[in-house]
Amino acid sequence: MQDKSATLSLCAGCLGADAPSVQSAVQAAVGGLAQVRLVACMNVCARPVTVAFRAPGRAAWLFAGVDPQAQAADLAAFAGLWAAAPEGVMADARPAGGLRLQLLGMIPA
Repeated sequence: MQDKSATLSLCAGCLGADAPSVQSAVQAAVGGLAQVRLVACMNVCARPVTVAFRAPGRAAWLFAGVDPQAQAADLAAFAGLWAAAPEGVMADARPAGGLRLQLLGMIPA
């Protein structure tokens, strides 16, 4: 299980009124690997929905153009890879499905 400080952030601005239900669905998919939270805006408005993975001492990852409900399994797969990878850095994200193609960037810890 991931550290309790691991966070998967969803852009509430991108999600609109559906944000709370999407948050619940994604939290169910990722389980205890990360706490799913809504943030007001992640400033990647041209490619909604924006998603970020962050935790102290681990690499942060930013994705755009994500459909959180349709890609809940990909988000869960990435969360598992991220939790297992030393410092959150992985060389092969293929098990995360299409999510790996929506990567905007990784910020080292």
